[in-house]
Amino acid sequence: MIMEKHDLLHEFPEFKDKIHLLKVEDKHFRKLFDEYHELQNRIYNINSGIEVVIEEYGHELKAKLLHVKDTIYTYLIK
Repeated sequence: MIMEKHDLLHEFPEFKDKIHLLKVEDKHFRKLFDEYHELQNRIYNINSGIEVVIEEYGHELKAKLLHVKDTIYTYLIK
């Protein structure tokens, strides 16, 4: 099953302006933003068969993506 890529604007459309502001003004948020997209691309490549990894590592990446997404959400609702 191929997972679609979902950027943060797709995941949190109601926070579009705040995401942009935080990307520009908060270095830690920018790092989380970049990490989210890097993980999202990596997982997409694995699910598409472009990259092959052991199953446990794929699950680890997905768990890390969810953790980063939760952390970003915490920033957004402040």
